[in-house]
Amino acid sequence: MKRIRAVADYQFGKMVGKELFPEKVKIVFSRKTGRIRYIYLNGKRLATMRPTDGYFSLSVKGARRIIENAPHAECFVTVRDDVSQFIAKGGDVFAAHVVKAEGQIRAKDEVIVVDRNQHVLAVGRAVLSCQEMAAFKRGVAVKVRRGCAEES
Repeated sequence: MKRIRAVADYQFGKMVGKELFPEKVKIVFSRKTGRIRYIYLNGKRLATMRPTDGYFSLSVKGARRIIENAPHAECFVTVRDDVSQFIAKGGDVFAAHVVKAEGQIRAKDEVIVVDRNQHVLAVGRAVLSCQEMAAFKRGVAVKVRRGCAEES
């Protein structure tokens, strides 16, 4: 528990780990390596620990827990409202769509894509840093892994 919370704090911002992973989470370990693989809460996957780098890939459920319980997290990319349905269906976020990128987002960071009302639209990986998202007007800013409409 201490390890997954520490990784979440480092990856998403201070005090996010405790909010994302309450005491009653279920941790599933890899049969082959014995390492942490999945974290579940009430039968729903919150996150997957990537074996390549030891960081988390969030599910939409995990992203919603962060937005509800840790709005101070530093992993949010806010997009224009007119593209929110496209992104919720799994479309990538282009730099021209970005209104604001929180904290110190770097390329390859796990991010949560939200609309201006802080509703979770998708989860994915940043292709650009937060400074580049603000400066660029072309190209992909976030490679979306899963949109919230795909989960339904």
